[in-house]
Amino acid sequence: MHHKTIIEPFRIKSVEPIRLSSQEERVQYLKEAHYNLFQLTSDRVIIDLLTDSGTSAMSAEQWGGIMRGDESYAGASSWLRMEAEIKDLTGFPYVLPTHQGRAAERILYSYLGGEGKTFIANTHFDTTRANIEYSGATAIDIPIAEAYEPEQFHPFKGNMDTDKLRALIEEKGGANIGAVILTVTNNSGGGQPVSMANTREVAAICKEAGILFLLDACRIAENAYFIHWREEGFVDHAYRSIAQEMFRLADGAIMSAKKDAMVNMGGFLAVKDADIADACKNMLIITEGYTTYGGLSGRDMEAIAIGLQEVFFPDYLKYRIRSTTYVGDKLREKGVPIMWPVGGHAVYVDAKAFYPNIPVEEFPGQALACDLYLAGGIRSCEIGSVMFGKYTDDGQLIPAATELVRLAIPRRVYTQSHMDYMIETFDGLMDNRDKRTGYTITYEPPFLRHFTANFEPKG
Repeated sequence: MHHKTIIEPFRIKSVEPIRLSSQEERVQYLKEAHYNLFQLTSDRVIIDLLTDSGTSAMSAEQWGGIMRGDESYAGASSWLRMEAEIKDLTGFPYVLPTHQGRAAERILYSYLGGEGKTFIANTHFDTTRANIEYSGATAIDIPIAEAYEPEQFHPFKGNMDTDKLRALIEEKGGANIGAVILTVTNNSGGGQPVSMANTREVAAICKEAGILFLLDACRIAENAYFIHWREEGFVDHAYRSIAQEMFRLADGAIMSAKKDAMVNMGGFLAVKDADIADACKNMLIITEGYTTYGGLSGRDMEAIAIGLQEVFFPDYLKYRIRSTTYVGDKLREKGVPIMWPVGGHAVYVDAKAFYPNIPVEEFPGQALACDLYLAGGIRSCEIGSVMFGKYTDDGQLIPAATELVRLAIPRRVYTQSHMDYMIETFDGLMDNRDKRTGYTITYEPPFLRHFTANFEPKG
């Protein structure tokens, strides 16, 4: 018998309580947090969809690995297991452990970057862009045109525009390009996958021009699922072998293990080139730790090695993608405008279309994120002009290409009833959409302002 219902391919052994706050309480909580959801304490959140990074539930096997963790300072057996797993997956000979993805970004991009350098990506994520720009370099996004059309279907909406890539290489000169980066899946572009064909083309262009080609691979297992089911010629390929093929097209990769390695902390940098590896090792030792732990405990490395295997289990990946799609389909049925098709780790609501009366200068994404919290205790994340907007010299906002709210779903954490509650929360928001007002920023830092900015509601 073929069952339509997709069940969670696991049983729950340990639980933690959720405090069910009232709407009156949440009004006060949000005010105390200066209308910035990052500043809420977790006990004041009912369903936390702020991020899927480091929020996964680990398996019994991973918890068993934590007990086996070797905490030796140098040459721990847990490091050897993690290194072997990463080498088998990526094919890269040099692996550097870091405490999370942005640490690997800071090490690599401070070495490759600097004034006059340009980095090109399908879409740089927030910490990637910040680390590149902090070095003095410039970060340019060139996703395909469909990426900016939320309702338009494209099976690989995360792809890079290769015509624009060729034009940028000709304009900037290959020697001035620090690296070309493919983010898989394309997080800021709606969690959308990148095709193998696009990866091959980007790799060929970079090789011809002598430019370093890197993968931001924190969700590469989810990307492999989409290639398996959507790209011709891959339906007979195992998910892990698809990921391996993608890694082998690149010169190096950065991975936050807090996503598809399903751990709460960890990451790595892996490269082909010995000179890059040596330079990065020096920075790793200065800032993170010795080369065989890089800011990680042995138990973390043990859990990463196991998680990198479990994430490719077919039953898990089917559940993961189908459960995310369930949320997107249900919201779309209600008339909620979302980034279509649904991505791998999150559903992205088109806040500009949801609140068309709120101008981008008043941050419709921030308004929707705050309203979701007030209505249902749901914490989400604005990915729009708060996160990516810039200013002209005279202080005018240059808005982001899209105004999205990301509902990022932690791995193996919530059940369908949690998601149904979240979906129901949109019912109340749909009724008074034309009466909502936006927000103004009352404080912001120069980099990554969305983490610590303060807001005030308009009117």
